[in-house]
Amino acid sequence: MVTIQDYLCADAPPDANPMPGFAALPSSLAAAVLLASCGGGSGGGDVAAPVSGTTPAPAPVAGTPDPKPQNLSASDASRFLAQATLGAGKSDIAAVQAGGVAAWIDAQFAIPQTQSHYDWLVAKGYNAETFRNSASGLDNSIWRKLIASPDALRQRVTLALSEMCVVSVLGVAAPWRQFAVGNYLDLLEANAFGNYRTLLGQISLSTAMGYYLTFRGNVKANPVTGSQPDENYARELMQLMTVGLYKLNTDGSAQAAETYGQSDVSGLARVFTGWDLDVAGLASPLPPDVHRRPMAQVASRYETGSKSFLGVTVPAGASAAAGLGTALDTLFAHPNLPPFISRQLIQRLVTSNPGSGYVARVAAIFADNGAGVRGDMKAVIRAILLDSDARSGANASSTTFGKLREPVTRFLNWARAFNATSRGDTWAINDLSDPATKLGQSPMRSPSVFNFFRPGYVPPNSAIAAQGLTAPEFQITTESSVAGYVNFMQKAVSGVNVGDVKSDYATLLPLAADSRALLDELNLVLAASQIPAATLGVLQAALDSIPATTDTGKLNRVWAGLTLVLAAPEYIVQK
Repeated sequence: MVTIQDYLCADAPPDANPMPGFAALPSSLAAAVLLASCGGGSGGGDVAAPVSGTTPAPAPVAGTPDPKPQNLSASDASRFLAQATLGAGKSDIAAVQAGGVAAWIDAQFAIPQTQSHYDWLVAKGYNAETFRNSASGLDNSIWRKLIASPDALRQRVTLALSEMCVVSVLGVAAPWRQFAVGNYLDLLEANAFGNYRTLLGQISLSTAMGYYLTFRGNVKANPVTGSQPDENYARELMQLMTVGLYKLNTDGSAQAAETYGQSDVSGLARVFTGWDLDVAGLASPLPPDVHRRPMAQVASRYETGSKSFLGVTVPAGASAAAGLGTALDTLFAHPNLPPFISRQLIQRLVTSNPGSGYVARVAAIFADNGAGVRGDMKAVIRAILLDSDARSGANASSTTFGKLREPVTRFLNWARAFNATSRGDTWAINDLSDPATKLGQSPMRSPSVFNFFRPGYVPPNSAIAAQGLTAPEFQITTESSVAGYVNFMQKAVSGVNVGDVKSDYATLLPLAADSRALLDELNLVLAASQIPAATLGVLQAALDSIPATTDTGKLNRVWAGLTLVLAAPEYIVQK
């Protein structure tokens, strides 16, 4: 079995510096990071990559009863929060221990949404004419929400949905594209606890999707010129957002038959003709408001003939709205959709290779929440997080369960755990896509419709591949990105490269004089106490080389401790 250390360090030549840029750290700390990252020391080399995939033993149905709160350890609560949030602090851990996992989920469902991306952009003046042809303000608003919103579970699910139903600002060639993409995120957030069918309807008429997958202004076939409707959205709607390429069993395992063919793509594409910006009553040039409106029909461009796909026919003469409804209802009712979407949500929250039983249990809840409702996102989320596979203590220590934390999640874990705030409410963290100097990933900036990484990605020539397992986040893991991430986080924890965003280390500074107490706290909050004693010993020796007799020394020790824990493989692999 490949370990994360093997994967990151195997290809480095013997005399290479696998972590360029560590000159900024004291030599003892640089050595500690290398030991943690590349398997040095007696405790750093035994953490497997996120390669679950063995079919688990039969387990209760999804939504098993919450463990009794009095039996929930701080480490168990922290592990749950790693799956359910983008970062949590010590007080959050205590809250889960006190009330239990199920009660915490219900409380999160009840938290109202905070100010929308669209409204924040307006409030900050990004609707001024000077910003018409830029994406200014979008990154700021995204980081604001992901870091500071109290609805931690909703933000986690919204980020997951944004990586499944992908829109990237890099591909939205429209004036006011920050408002188009901001509104798209607002739609994902509004439906994260809603119904997946409603989500499909709203994103299908969003201007951001219309621009990104190029069906805005799509025109019916022209028999004279031979032109055909744009098929981009029809194809990706099926392939990536609803039914996938191959017919599935209810547990997510693939059958040999393809789900759809080219004729289905062509037929469905005819449904997505005639849709364009709703400009009624708007001034020229168009204001940002156009992106808050669903797209409207231009009758002369719509294909009024019959449209057949997936065994269903929209009759000739049916309205565009009726045709769209039939298309989305057909996809929503397809037997592939529950296991296809459920498996990806499990991958985003819990484990890269969910067992067939886990997928089947969650897919059953997706198909019917117990009250005859299909696509109930609250029921699906509850099923994923309360399932026996997610909550199993054995899986927490298993080398065949878990996932690589994507770089954005690692950054947000730090920011949320230590109450990062922006004094000027500017959140000027900006684009973090550069893998050499930043995270190699930034929300809503995917390089393609296939997300930053595919759900079925397998690292080539690896033990993961040999076992038939997947490790999606490894698709953006390179020697450059590993070093870039640690260097970036070293600066971020000290507030150097994240605008006016600062974290609150009030709970850590009193522990700084006792390096082991400091590491134990960081291990609990960030890694659910999964960094073993041997690795902590290596890190402790490094921290002890920093004098903590002054306030400056204590702060330096806190910063170093955070950097080391955030670089530890046992943290980077979420179990």
